[in-house]
Amino acid sequence: MASNAHDEPGSAQHIVRLVSSGAAASRADLVRELGLAPSTVSLRVQELVTAGVLTESGEGASRGGRRPRLLRVRAQGGIALAADLGSHHARLGAVALDGTVRDTADLPHDITAGPESAVDWLCERVTELAAREAEAGRTVRALGVAFPGPVRPGEGRVLSPSRMPGWHRYPLREVLADRIGLPVSVENDATMMAVGEHAVARPDLGHMVVVKAGRGIGSGVIASGRPHDGANGAAGDISHVRVEEAGDRPCSCGNIGCLETVASGAALIRELARQGVEVATTGELLRLVADGDPLATTLVRTAGRHIGAVLSVVVNFFNPQAVALGGVLATAEPLVAAVRGVLYERCLPVCTADLEITTTVTGPDAGLLGAGLTALRRHLRTDPADPAAWGPDRDQGPSGTTTQDATAKEPSAPADQEESAPA
Repeated sequence: MASNAHDEPGSAQHIVRLVSSGAAASRADLVRELGLAPSTVSLRVQELVTAGVLTESGEGASRGGRRPRLLRVRAQGGIALAADLGSHHARLGAVALDGTVRDTADLPHDITAGPESAVDWLCERVTELAAREAEAGRTVRALGVAFPGPVRPGEGRVLSPSRMPGWHRYPLREVLADRIGLPVSVENDATMMAVGEHAVARPDLGHMVVVKAGRGIGSGVIASGRPHDGANGAAGDISHVRVEEAGDRPCSCGNIGCLETVASGAALIRELARQGVEVATTGELLRLVADGDPLATTLVRTAGRHIGAVLSVVVNFFNPQAVALGGVLATAEPLVAAVRGVLYERCLPVCTADLEITTTVTGPDAGLLGAGLTALRRHLRTDPADPAAWGPDRDQGPSGTTTQDATAKEPSAPADQEESAPA
């Protein structure tokens, strides 16, 4: 994400993130976390309550004075549609601000055929999903897309994706917004996986790396609690780091000897074919590993060592608190064990002393969560008290039709809300 798109301290996005992560459960907690005046926090919270983004009810433990009313993200206040795109498949679903994921579907689609056909296909699927959400009484606020390639921060424009002719400089966010009539967020898929994992499963960690190991390889970086994109959206692209064992193998990026050529799912499928074993998908490869096939297991374990070698440089340089492995290849225990072994072998002891090396908790929904939550939080950059943005009564659907929000029948929050205690 672009720096100006991140949660600004004290902004509506920041308040919702603190409440949804459990870091703050009341106005008083927010005062302590934000360091702002109680009156300022109270005003911003009341705007979000009035707009239907937060609810305030019940009573928490007192730290002196009145017992505070508890804040929660209102799951019914609106959802984002989310699409986690791969080179040959897509996972779609609906994401609420509280991290709930609904109506997920995995669908085959070849994004390498070019942007025009991909956009037509995605718009059709999104429109179908939006109609189902409207029928269920949920209001669609935005669309978040996780794209398998670099995306220019703040623009949603695709930049130089490998294996995808015709996509360079394609204004995907702008095109989708024009086609479906919703606010749209487009970000790199590995970064969105990191955002989803961090927001839902590890909000207490300030620094982490999430690796997406599938048909290709990428990683997303969380630094100081925020996703880090780099200058042009290419931060974390470990797929094209040169490794000695790859020799002169040509890579889709135009260089030779990249990690992708020896450690990606596509590379392992090619190596199996070269040795007389034909599999069509990474899933079939993993079934061989699960069945104890010696060749497939050896290849996956070796791929893990290659990934670990590249990550060891990242860990020594960045010093994260956690490395989480995701993507379909991360379901293979030999690969995970090999990555862990190389990191402990090659990294500085000070970097691994408290390092958590594990698989993602959010699993296949990590990218959906990241894309959906990013889209919803960016939508909060509009005036949160504006009924057109977050009001509980009516909203404009993707096709321009008006949909009824099921929360319209819920009573509004009491006007005499508890005042926050001073920090």
